[in-house]
Amino acid sequence: MEKDQLHKALRTITPMNEILEHAEVVALLHTIGKPLLMDILTQVIGEYRQQLHTDSLFTESMSLLDRQKITTYLIEKIKSKISEEKNTGLKKVINATGIVLHTNLGRAPLPYEAIVQIHKVNEGYSNLEFDLESGHRGSRHAHIEPLITRLTGAESAMVVNNNAAAVFLSLNTLANQGEVIVSRGQLVEIGGSFRIPDIISSSGCTMIEVGTTNKTKDKDYAQALSENTAVLLKVHTSNYKISGFTAEVSRQDLVGLGREKDVLVMEDLGSGCLYDLTQIGLPYEPTVQEVIASGVDLVTFSGDKLLGGPQVGVIVGKKALIDKIKKNPLARIVRCDKSSIAALTAVLTIYLNPEKAVEQIPALNMLDLSQEDLLLRAQELDRQLLAVLGDRCQTEIVDVEDEAGGGSLPDVLLKGKAISLTIEGLSANELQILLRKATTPIIGRIHKDKVLLNVRTILATEFPVITQTLQGIVG
Repeated sequence: MEKDQLHKALRTITPMNEILEHAEVVALLHTIGKPLLMDILTQVIGEYRQQLHTDSLFTESMSLLDRQKITTYLIEKIKSKISEEKNTGLKKVINATGIVLHTNLGRAPLPYEAIVQIHKVNEGYSNLEFDLESGHRGSRHAHIEPLITRLTGAESAMVVNNNAAAVFLSLNTLANQGEVIVSRGQLVEIGGSFRIPDIISSSGCTMIEVGTTNKTKDKDYAQALSENTAVLLKVHTSNYKISGFTAEVSRQDLVGLGREKDVLVMEDLGSGCLYDLTQIGLPYEPTVQEVIASGVDLVTFSGDKLLGGPQVGVIVGKKALIDKIKKNPLARIVRCDKSSIAALTAVLTIYLNPEKAVEQIPALNMLDLSQEDLLLRAQELDRQLLAVLGDRCQTEIVDVEDEAGGGSLPDVLLKGKAISLTIEGLSANELQILLRKATTPIIGRIHKDKVLLNVRTILATEFPVITQTLQGIVG
């Protein structure tokens, strides 16, 4: 009997040409093109045949259907596969974690001005490497260097694709085959297993560790100096803190030693900050301007952390040094594209008017939100949820702790507000998965068997998307 059912079910499979002539499939053909549609159709029919051979209950049920119903079933499978294809790849998500610079979610959201600028230089052609004044070939560094030098006080600047590349390229140019002296307490892991010792080694330098994990003194650097010393490297430990019985050599003392011994002093600032965070109630973080003013020869930092811009690595410092780095053949490998340059230009232009920076740069704005601001946000999201969902979703405004994230301000917890969600018949894990798999994924977190949506990192324009997504989940 089972063999008869299998043969009947196999005979009832709709031929591919008949499926391709179906009105719904013709519409899909115009949307995704024939090659992809044929691949998906072949896969669907192959999986259907396989299931008929391996699942007797499935075979029994399908053998009772006529060809028209089988066709409908297969087309639904095709549509489902297409939906899965569209759901992969890079897409917008809603960050409801309360972590402002969330590394896994793209770190700093860009200001509106940066998005507009990206669109402008990408909708047609641009003068990326063309000098409009002379009519000859130009440099992509020319678009951004004047802005960076004006803001930081540095003699010169260049931009590469991330800060790890900035550190690597600088050391490879200025200290290749030489020694780089660095404190043991500053041998940080940048993220994703990229470690300062590995970057120093890969750049062709020999790392000389000095001091101990918690204490490094002036004499440690002085005693390690040799004729092969090329750079005294200071790494700002922006992604962790050592407290208690500690000591480190000040930036000014390191610069003094470098001048005395004619050795370059370089500092990796990591997060890189152009705005005094104490003005918005956050702990002190050294700004790029301060570091340059102290006499450090070369400074590297990220663009997508506390700066609030795109993922880039910025190198600023003495012109003679930057000129050498620009000529390094490896500079082409790590150079920025026009979108990153456009975005960074827009962000730095905002910094020219520091009073507008917190208002217009999303990352700074989120870090600056007061308890009153957060409560108003939470109340508005709660109101919208209640208006659409009623008692189908239980909500509560709760106190939470947010973070700066992105390896910045590691010991700072920000008082925040969140909407706590409960839906009858769904566990917190199940609800979290459904939110994550939505058309616009919503990334929250679970606390005490409830899904929390931290409002600090949710834009007001995203409230309706959250409401519509939950409406779909509760039916």
